[in-house]
This record gives sequence, structure tokens and C-alpha cells, in this order.
Amino acid sequence: MKKELNLAVTPFEAGEPDQLKNVVAGVLKLDRNRIVQIAVVRQSIDARNARIKINLSLEVYIDEKPEKIPKPHFDYPFVGNKKPVVIVGAGPAGLFAALHLIELGFRPILLERGKPVSERKKDIAAIHGEHLINPDSNYGYGEGGAGTFSDGKLYTRSKKRGDVRKILEVLNFHGAQDEILVEAHPHIGTNVLPKVIGSIRETIERCGGSYHFNSRVTDLMLDNDRIKGVVLQNGDRVEGIAVVLATGHSARDIYYLLQKRQIVLESKSFAVGVRIEHPQELIDKIQYHGTSRGKYLPPAAYTMVEQVGDRGVYSFCMCPGGMVVPAATSPGELVVNGMSPSHRGGKFANSGMVTEIRAEDIPKEFHKFGLFAGLEFQQAIERACFHEAGDSQLAPAQRLADFTSGKRSSSLPETSYRPGITPSFMGDWLPGFVTSRLRDGLIKMGTKSRGYLTNEAIVMGAETRTSSPLRIPRLDETLEQLQIKGLFPCGEGAGYAGGIVSSAVDGERVAEMIGMMFK
Repeated sequence: MKKELNLAVTPFEAGEPDQLKNVVAGVLKLDRNRIVQIAVVRQSIDARNARIKINLSLEVYIDEKPEKIPKPHFDYPFVGNKKPVVIVGAGPAGLFAALHLIELGFRPILLERGKPVSERKKDIAAIHGEHLINPDSNYGYGEGGAGTFSDGKLYTRSKKRGDVRKILEVLNFHGAQDEILVEAHPHIGTNVLPKVIGSIRETIERCGGSYHFNSRVTDLMLDNDRIKGVVLQNGDRVEGIAVVLATGHSARDIYYLLQKRQIVLESKSFAVGVRIEHPQELIDKIQYHGTSRGKYLPPAAYTMVEQVGDRGVYSFCMCPGGMVVPAATSPGELVVNGMSPSHRGGKFANSGMVTEIRAEDIPKEFHKFGLFAGLEFQQAIERACFHEAGDSQLAPAQRLADFTSGKRSSSLPETSYRPGITPSFMGDWLPGFVTSRLRDGLIKMGTKSRGYLTNEAIVMGAETRTSSPLRIPRLDETLEQLQIKGLFPCGEGAGYAGGIVSSAVDGERVAEMIGMMFK
């Protein structure tokens, strides 16, 4: 007999199987020896009150062994002799578009401007050690996209747009942890993601798809209102029945190429700011109400949002037990981002803290760039940050309480940021309205989260790649047909997603569109 049960238990009860069995037996009013197995279907933490609870959805098997639950499995067919579809970009959107196209009977050809994971690691090491940025191989570009060397957060609010469960199962099938199938806020970790990405490549190649690394697209092959393929930087032409443009939000050259080819772009709001780093122990005390985390609770995370005027100031990409990394994609820029390994066992917690930027916020000197004003404004901040750091990848930094009170920091604490940090009065180079909004928002957050606004924490810059200032509409102004027949903008760079899972979902959605159009 199987019973489904929802419980709220203590962390100790959730973390010790024998204790959990006692609790379940008491709730069901039966002898604990009759319980053969307890399977966790879903779990989440409720830390709103001092008495922290773990919410569990369980399947309890009584007097019988459960049927063996098979792990997710996918039988991808061989498509080596099928119609080709060109996919530009091997990030989550491109990879999941490729996998679903295989399921639908098409042959994906993946073009990635960067390198395979193993080679990409060397270029990332050069950023940390030598402050050298390869514009085609870095934290943003390369196999797996920006998500490969990230926290691997898999939580998304866009569940109405596609089958999120399937995305998690595909990742699990390719090597991600079983826990991602039950956790309310699952993550994979930067130490596991490269292996998962490599496994996905093996699947695609085994099924007759192909990868082409160091293959940056420089032009589109257009015939009136239809796309025939793309042109690479070496002059090679790659043709297909359709082209999926999944280049990510940092591929600025693609936006300029699309404008040159008279493909409609739209400006949209985005966000810029800083990254904040606290000792993880301090965040644990705040979030767990002064309780020692112990071994039964994970490193604490947080989400914060405030309104300053009519603009949002909010945390972004919070990484418990993680590290801050240099995420610029071109020389002469400085961008920071956060990531953490699967165990989230580092000494520090970091999060982006950004403010919303709308078209009317962008300073007048950028208006001459027209549609690209936001893109140029974003890049100007990154260049100013780089110059503030002495033309290096050292991150300008200031103690958090000093930042909010407008004081200079006479010293800086230890940090996870490996290139190193350099003292900076952040308001000297951040745009004034960005600085003031961040300060006001952080002060409000500090009143609600006691201990957060402290000089034990630092702010460092610049956090600018939360999303792109531009969107590539898939449909024309009638909303009835594609702008260019066969061209499918996809994922974060097109403005249809905001993270690993939502990008993957959009990749599958685009594959479905191709399947319907070319079946």
C-alpha cells in the first residue's frame, strides 16, 4: 500500500531517516516496522519563523516494497541523414533546441564561437591569473554558454511556458544530481555542470548531429525574406532549412549584424549595479534567525526587492557558499558575476544587487546611438569599471555600510574574487542615479534584514549582464509570421528567457515551431 503525505518537520527529523520514519508512523498511526520505504517527492525550507521547518511531500510504502522507479530515460533517434537545422550558440537554449530537434527528426548543426569545456577552462584560468580575456572563450562564451561555469540554478517562474519537469529530467539523464528532481529550488553547481554539458554533446553527436567550435557567425545568408544559412568568420557557409539564433545576451556583435541586415530589434528595460559579498556565516545567522545552521540546513540564500521611486532595486543570482568571478567578454571591460559549486561549501555568499534601467533613464549622451543606447550605456559602465581598476581585472570594491553612507573604505576584507579587489569609492565611476538608487534600496533592505547592512560585506563592480537591453522579435508586426522565414531568435539573447531552465524551455519551444513548419 502506498500513501501520499505532506509534512512539515524539523531539519533534524528531515535529515535523519530513522527520525523521519518515527514522525511518519506517528502521523499515520501505525507501527513503524510496517513502513518499508519513504520516498521524498518534493522538499523545501520554510525559514520565515525562528522555528525552521522542512516541508516534505512523501510517498510512504506500507507492508510492501515499492516498484522500482526508473530514472529518467530518453531514446534519441539517429538523425544523420535528416534535414539540417543550424543552431548558433551552444548554451542552454541551443542545446535543448538541438535535443528536441533530434526527437522531432531533424539534424542539428551547432555553431559555437568558443571552445569545448576542457579548452575553455584554460582561457578562464588566464582571466584569473593574467587578466587576459579571449573575446571568444571566457565565462560567457564557449560550450554550454554562460551557464556552464555558474551556480547552475534551475528555479524558474516561467512554468506556464513549457515542460520544466522534462528539462530537469533531461539534465538528470545527462548526469545532474537526483536531488534536482525533488528540491524546490534545485541547482547543479559549477563543478558538475561541465560534465553534464559534455554528456549532452555526446548524445547530440551520437545521434548524427554535429558541433563546430571556434565558429563565430559574421553574416546571415538571406534570400529576400528567407534565411538559407550563416557565414562564419573564416568565410565558410553553413546551410540549413532553418537557423536558431541562440547567442546569449552578451553577443553584442550579433545585434549589430541584425541591424545591418535590417532585421527588427526592440529596446527593453534591463538592470545594472554591483555584486555584494558577505561571509556565509553572517547570512546564515540572518536567514535562520540566529540559529546555528548545523549539518541539517543548507547554506542560506536570500531574495530582496525594494522600490525606489518607481524603479526596482533587487538581488539577482544569489550564490550561497560561492565565489565572485570575472565575467567580461571583451578586453577593456570589467564585469563580475557569481557562481558556486554543488555543495555550496565556500566561506562567502554573494549576490548581484541591481536597479532597473528604462529607456528614459539612459543619459542623453547615449541617445545618439538610437536603438543601441542601452547597449552603449551598459558597455560604458564596464569600461569605466575597468579603468577604475587600473586597466586590469581587479574589481573596484568598497565596504557595504561605507557605500550606503557615502564614506571611503580605508581597508577591504578578504574576498572570494581571485583576480583580487582594489579600493574604490564606487560613486566616482558608477552613474550617479544608479548609485543613489542602490544606496536607498540597500538602506531599506537593511532595516528589514537586521545585520545585512554591515562593513563585513563588500560591494564590487560592475554587475551589468543581468539581461540584454535589446530584444529580437520572432514575429513580424502582424504577430502572425516570422520576421525572416526560417530564422528563430531564441533564449536570453533574443529576450525570451532569463536563466538556464527558461532558456532550455524556449529552445524546446523553437524546436516545436520548426517541427510544425518543416514537418
